[in-house]
Amino acid sequence: MIKNNLLKRLKITIPTTTPLVIGCSAGPDSMALLHYLKNNTPNPLVVAHINHNKRTQSFEEQDYLSTFCKNNNITFEVTTIQNYTENNFENEARNKRYAFYKQILQKYNTPYLFLAHHGDDLIETVLMKISRGSNLEGYAGIKEISKKNNYYIIRPFLKYTKQDLIDYNKFHNIKYYIDQSNEDTTYTRNRYRHTILPLLKKENPNIHKQFLTYSKTLLEYNAYLEEEILSIYPMIINNNTLDIKVFKNYHPFLQKNLLYKFLNTSYQNQPNIIKEQHIKNILTLINSNKPNLTINLPLNKIIRKSYDYLYLENNLDNKNTDYKLPLQNINTIGNSIIKKIDECQENGNDICRLDSTSLNLPLYIRNRKPGDYIATKGLNGKKKVKEIFIENKVPKQLRDSYPILVDKNDQIIWIPNLKKSKFNSQKDEFYDIILKYCKKEENNE
Repeated sequence: MIKNNLLKRLKITIPTTTPLVIGCSAGPDSMALLHYLKNNTPNPLVVAHINHNKRTQSFEEQDYLSTFCKNNNITFEVTTIQNYTENNFENEARNKRYAFYKQILQKYNTPYLFLAHHGDDLIETVLMKISRGSNLEGYAGIKEISKKNNYYIIRPFLKYTKQDLIDYNKFHNIKYYIDQSNEDTTYTRNRYRHTILPLLKKENPNIHKQFLTYSKTLLEYNAYLEEEILSIYPMIINNNTLDIKVFKNYHPFLQKNLLYKFLNTSYQNQPNIIKEQHIKNILTLINSNKPNLTINLPLNKIIRKSYDYLYLENNLDNKNTDYKLPLQNINTIGNSIIKKIDECQENGNDICRLDSTSLNLPLYIRNRKPGDYIATKGLNGKKKVKEIFIENKVPKQLRDSYPILVDKNDQIIWIPNLKKSKFNSQKDEFYDIILKYCKKEENNE
């Protein structure tokens, strides 16, 4: 059962007159948090609710939460999202959610935002970070208390599981709603939640506590590393300029983390922007004998090397949105077509999502060559194209003319309709290119 002294355990002191903003969806997690704070803190409460306007149930949830707050003398704030403009729904929804939280925090002049993330969320986040790559702080997953710009995010439930919160709701007879989209395994987090998490809990029912210990240990290491980075950062980086000669004097581990800080500072620590591949590309650039090189980064930024200095700049020429495909935006190859599209909810092998900043542009389409292999995300790391053709029963007479997408260095990026490479982005990751493969008769354009 959830204890009554959670905030004391977190060692955070909040003045009793200061409002607490609670991100609340009307789901089991946030309803448990709302009820808990209502009964265990003297502070005035402000519920911040986002109606994502994606389900018919959304307005029923909003009405329920509004009535709950009215009956319990709790301030209720709501915003309804009218439309989404990005292909990555989860990322855009998250950005809109935190923008609304920031607005409500400013309105009520408080720096305290409470969220209902629990131990299961922590496990999922850590595993996703490990699979995608991150820095030391990122691998730690979710923090119990984190500082974001000028406010704190407090997550008092990381010590508990989702089942603990459901049991809490049942014990206190708290009504809540279930978002059926949480069952949709096209989302990465849901796949971890419904496949990997049950296996871990079968091995150890208290695995969430082990992950919390792991997370705290990494954060301790990261705190020490942060002190080291802060002490040397001004000697290496100033005004978005990095001194390569001084940089090379430090241990490779410090170099990587200096670059993470260098980039994340420019991106204001937005999540899921800078990946390990970006760091590797920059290190390759730094160690290259060529004096003048440029690398494209997400959101229209570039890293420019000029002799002994590295510059982080906005891409005024907008070159990182110029993707060179041989036949403009639609590429006809025999009876097949590869085309660039603006958005897509599908996720099969006929769809490929790419982050242009992780590639060596431009992209080309060619036929297979002897010894061709594709780098995969699997345990083996790579697979021969010949084996993929055999496994998928591609007729021999078609194999030599089958279209293969490669980058500038002739590295295979995608075998349309058959195999994606390690460069393929999931729907909830950053990407700025979407390619679709189809037969001519399937093309509606």
